Amino acid sequence: MSQPDSRVFPRNSQVQPPIVSSGAGVYLTDTSGKQYLDGCGGAAVSCLGHGNTAVTDAVVGQLKDIAYAHTSFFTSEPAERLADILTDRAPGDLNRVYFVSGGSEAVEAALKLSRQYFLERDQPERIHIIARHQSYHGNTLGALSAGGNQWRRRQFQPLLSKSMHHIDACFYWRWAEAGETESEYGLRIANQLEAKILELGGDTVAAFIAEPVVGATLGAVTATQTYFTRIREICDKYGVLLILDEVMCGMGRTGSLYAYQQEQITPDIICIAKGLGAGIQPIGAMICSDDIYTAIEAGSGFFQHGHTYLGHPTACAAGVAVLQEIESRQLLDNVRHQGAVLRDMLSERFADNPHIGDVRGRGLFLGVELVQDKVSKAPFDPSLKVHANIKKTAFQNGLMVYPMGGTIDGVNGDHVLIAPPYIFTEDHSAELVDKLDQTIRQVIDSNR
Repeated sequence: MSQPDSRVFPRNSQVQPPIVSSGAGVYLTDTSGKQYLDGCGGAAVSCLGHGNTAVTDAVVGQLKDIAYAHTSFFTSEPAERLADILTDRAPGDLNRVYFVSGGSEAVEAALKLSRQYFLERDQPERIHIIARHQSYHGNTLGALSAGGNQWRRRQFQPLLSKSMHHIDACFYWRWAEAGETESEYGLRIANQLEAKILELGGDTVAAFIAEPVVGATLGAVTATQTYFTRIREICDKYGVLLILDEVMCGMGRTGSLYAYQQEQITPDIICIAKGLGAGIQPIGAMICSDDIYTAIEAGSGFFQHGHTYLGHPTACAAGVAVLQEIESRQLLDNVRHQGAVLRDMLSERFADNPHIGDVRGRGLFLGVELVQDKVSKAPFDPSLKVHANIKKTAFQNGLMVYPMGGTIDGVNGDHVLIAPPYIFTEDHSAELVDKLDQTIRQVIDSNR
């Protein structure tokens, strides 16, 4: 049931959530006075925690100047400034920024731009996009088509684009063959991209899209060291654009401002959101290379795409302030340090737990996979809804985490995604581990 007398259309009409009243640091408080440790930033959004006055002051200041101006008439100082900051810190020639209101919009823009790029270059036959199984790229129809999570796709399948194709994700712990090294596995899985390109026709593929660290659907799964290097080589060989979706894993979440910096490659297009606005303002962005922008500029001159709130001045002012906070407070150092501390705590606490198969991730973007049997890696029966019960029980215990089901194939498997604010301390990490341990034990015991 939703709130009594509420006219809000809730995410789940069978759940009655409490009303949040305030937030301070890494805690949220509801109207009953109960406090919750934010161990997931909502959906890896609240990277600065709650109540950050530096960003809210910047938003208020911008509202006093000009809140909104349509980009068909004006640009704005905050948009220009934020674009400079983002491109100055992006390795490679990613020098053009297209500001939107969230991650799904950023991915939609990237998919459309990859198509228009090849039209501008007189290659209309490039109509296919390749993505990966168990990926998540957003909920708009284009982004959902690119996504490879079957649970999210199933009921909307008739509406999804047939130009989207999928290969396996790079998930060594789950899918490597016996005796296969990480390097060998990464190359084998990356080579699926070349096989798919050749299957579709080498000159018919426009782009390949992937998350550098897979978030919601796999639970903070990183690729092997060889994987993205080989992916970049294949894209270059066949003239395919490489789109990296950093909506969840970017903007410092993994310990570098851009997650791809740790893969030692440069994409052609990158999508960011979530942490860019820290939950204080809705904002996302697509950033593309000079080559792509020049093709549009020298061709039609017009990107046939757009949204009402493109380049929203207030949202961009928030983005500037968020990045200033991350840099001035050296929060990326804390992400790397506290991420290692938290991962070590999780690994130590769950080392002897027969139902924790894997602890993984990078920076403050971590995942814990639950299994029925640790040796065989067999998952729990999905009818038990282990992930849903963990979310509910953790919340009752005063902890917010981000569990999901269908980790293996969209149906089977359970994991918990952990993505706390960048201001987390060792005490916060200890509290998280204690409450998560308590929660998992309660849920497992209830299913015996």
